[in-house]
Amino acid sequence: MQTDELKQTALQALEDLKALNISEFDVRGMTSVTDYMIIASGTSDRHVKSLANAVVVACKRAGVNPLGVEGEREGEWVLVDLGDVVVHVMQPRIREFYALEKLWSVTEASREKTEQG
Repeated sequence: MQTDELKQTALQALEDLKALNISEFDVRGMTSVTDYMIIASGTSDRHVKSLANAVVVACKRAGVNPLGVEGEREGEWVLVDLGDVVVHVMQPRIREFYALEKLWSVTEASREKTEQG
């Protein structure tokens, strides 16, 4: 499965279960860990767990097994590592505290400035 298809599969699974505030970041060239980072919120620990599970099931159905899943027991922040795509599903307060979007937005803006001149 191509990386873009994998990303779309994960995004669709999140949308199908009504994830909130879905963001995606192209982090190629900023890290060697992954190509895309997806961040989404769930309304409760149960919703976060369900969203992460939906991503895992959809990707397995498409023939891609996750390399790892972390945080399922607590349900505050679940990370699904799909290799070229990493999905973070968080409760809003956890997402606000860690502010991953700000980290990757700053990095992305810096990369664009460097590329322009």
